Amino acid sequence: MTETNILERVQAIVRDVLQQPDLLITRASRADAIQGWDSLAHVDIIWNVEHEFLVKFALGQLQDLKDVGELVDLLEQKLAAKR
Repeated sequence: MTETNILERVQAIVRDVLQQPDLLITRASRADAIQGWDSLAHVDIIWNVEHEFLVKFALGQLQDLKDVGELVDLLEQKLAAKR
């Protein structure tokens, strides 16, 4: 799975959770800059990402994420480890 595919799937999840079908997510997107992406939405987004990609995150892995790009990178690592 490519980085682009992962980003597209994460974008679909964020759009669904935030109910913003036209929202564009890039690697530089940050939760604090997106309307509606509060702490409750964040939990919902992470839960959906875990289920979409069949991975589990440790709390420590999520605390240091600064933007969507770091989430994509973490997903790439998790998916590579599963192979």
